[in-house]
Order: sequence, then C-alpha cells, then structure tokens
Amino acid sequence: MLPTSTNWNYPTTVWFGFDRVKNIADALKQLNIKKPLIVTDDALVKLPIMKDLCDALEDEKIPYTIFSDVQPNPTGINVQNGVEVYKNSKNDGVIAFGGGSALDAGKTIAFMSGQSRSVWDFEDVGDNWSRADENGIAKTIAIPTTAGTGSEVGRATVITDSKNHAKKIIFHPKMLPSIVILDPVLTYNLPKHITAWTGIDALVHAIEAYCAPGFHPMADGIAIEAIRLIKENLPTAFEKPHDKDARAYMLVAAMMGATAFQKGLGSVHSLAHQLGGLFNTPHGLANSIILPYALKQNESAIEQKMTKLCEYLNIQNPSTKSFIDFILDLREKLEIPHTLKEVKISNERANEIGKLAYNDPSTPTNAKKIDANDLTALFLAAFDGDFGRLS
Repeated sequence: MLPTSTNWNYPTTVWFGFDRVKNIADALKQLNIKKPLIVTDDALVKLPIMKDLCDALEDEKIPYTIFSDVQPNPTGINVQNGVEVYKNSKNDGVIAFGGGSALDAGKTIAFMSGQSRSVWDFEDVGDNWSRADENGIAKTIAIPTTAGTGSEVGRATVITDSKNHAKKIIFHPKMLPSIVILDPVLTYNLPKHITAWTGIDALVHAIEAYCAPGFHPMADGIAIEAIRLIKENLPTAFEKPHDKDARAYMLVAAMMGATAFQKGLGSVHSLAHQLGGLFNTPHGLANSIILPYALKQNESAIEQKMTKLCEYLNIQNPSTKSFIDFILDLREKLEIPHTLKEVKISNERANEIGKLAYNDPSTPTNAKKIDANDLTALFLAAFDGDFGRLS
C-alpha cells in the first residue's frame, strides 16, 4: 500500500505525500532560504493550488516574489526576465512550481542568478558546464504539478532559443533541486489532455532510457518499473482524475523515468525538441505521436529488449510489434492523435527537421545508429501515419 507520507534520497531529497506542499516552510528553513522566488506560469498562478502554496508561506510570515512569465516552451528571454526579477527582489532561492516548463525555467533562473555568461554558454556540449560559477547557483525546491517531465530530479533543462527557433539543453550537476516535494493532490485537477500528454512523455523517457545502448543495469531496472507503473495507472488517472493511487504512482513513475534517462534518450526526443522549437508543439504531445514510429524504426536493435519488457508487463506474444500495438491502443484510449499533421505541423521543412534532429544531444544514444535521412523518414512517417516509410 502507498504510504500517506514518506521521504527518500534518490537522486535528491524527495518529500512524498498527500498535501505535502503544506510543508514548504520546513523545506525553506532546511535550506536557509529566507525570501524565495516562486517560478510558475500564467495559467497556474490563477489556480487554487497556487493560493494553497502562498497561504502556506504567509502562515509562516515568509516573504516571497512570484514570477509567472513562462511560456509552454520556456525561452532564454523568460529566463533573463526571471533573473532580473530575482535580483531586483533580492531573492535568495527558487521554488519551481508547475509542469515541466515552470520547473525548467525555475531551475535555469536559479542557475543563472549568479552567472556572468549567456545561458547559451552552458549548452550541454562537451564540458561547457565547467564554465559556471558554482557559488552563484541558487538553491531550488521543485514542486511538480504534472506527472511527465520528471525535471524535478534532473540536472538539465530545455530552453528555447527564440532567435534560432531551437531548443537547447542547459546542463550543470548543481542544477539538481535540493528538495523535491511530490504531492499527488496537486495533479488532481489537470485537464485530461495534459494528463495524457505528460503521462506519455514520462513513458517515452523510460522506454528510450531502457532501449539506449550501453551498460547501466540500475537505469534499466528503474525504467522498466516506471513503464509498468504507467501502464497500470495512466488510463485510470485519465478517466478518474481524483484516484489517489493512480495520481501518486504517476508522479513517482515520471520521476523514475527522468532518473533512468541519465543513460540516454533517443530519436523521439531528437524530433520532439525540433517540433517544439519550430512549431511550439507541446513536448508531451509530440513525443506521444512520434513514439510508435520510432519503435518501428528501431525494431532491429530493440527486439530482444522489447520481448523481455512484454514478458514483464504481461503483454501477449512478446515482441516489438506487440509492444507497438499496446502503445497504439493506449494512445487511442487517451484520445491522442495518430499523426503530426492532425496537430497542424507542416511537412515542408522535413529535410531541415531531420538535419536539426540529427544534431540533437538525444541522437547519439538512440537504440541504433541513425542519420539525418533516417530522422527525416521518421518525421514523415509520424506526419502521415505511414509505418511503411520505416521498413
């Protein structure tokens, strides 16, 4: 049975439990944060769960500032504006509150609050992270309100370069939040489509981590258990949003997926990052549509792993094909579109998208080696729903 409240440390300090957001003052005290900046988005700032967070601070007479100018795909400008608010308000720590966009923005604002370089100087290429002034990195408390990205336990963020319409991964080991508050109650009133998109995003994290080449048994074990939890709980969370156990397991599974993908991601993310930058497509939605086509393209490299995974999940006739059929069925239950053209994405720049995706940091850890032409073919298959392009 699920405990109503518990703490653990992996990979950072996690406070799990129902209504744990009310413990925010204790978290701030533990980190010696006197005046936090709350980073969220314009939609969330108007909801009752934001009031609950603010009430918990006001009850303890803790002053705070709110920054909510965060886009669904957060930009470098959002980060820059947030850092200005942080400095002008004399904040000394960050509470990142919301879905993946708010968490990524909050973590990056905390990271950049004491840096003199541009945020793009810390793109996850080579040892760029070593350029940072570690003493200038503010502490972060991460409170996810969706079960998807798992950014609360990540050491990187995804920020859009508006000038080039490109998503870039910003990395530093100390970007990992100091405390995570994992409160299932915060996810009860999510719109159904957000529950679906973010849930499949978490699933993709776990699947791509499991399929990534290399030897990392810990990541593999975490990934396959995350996949099981999502298989068993995402449909319930979608249909019965106030189901306590389903919401709790989904939050945990999302965190597990993000923990596992330190092993690597793959072509689903390679393409999804480009669609977010070029078309502002929600990340979880893009991942949800691309996933089965990527599995088909990688079939020759993942058949043995998919067979074992199907056996663990009790999927009949264990094989990559059976797992793809499971994904297609799940996607239909969650009312997710089958093709990219259904979500108003154009195929006119297909070759360019393939080239951009090839240079994405997720590509080198794809299950098998692929080139720009392969990624173009994957994009076109997902665009028009034609698995035949991948045979």
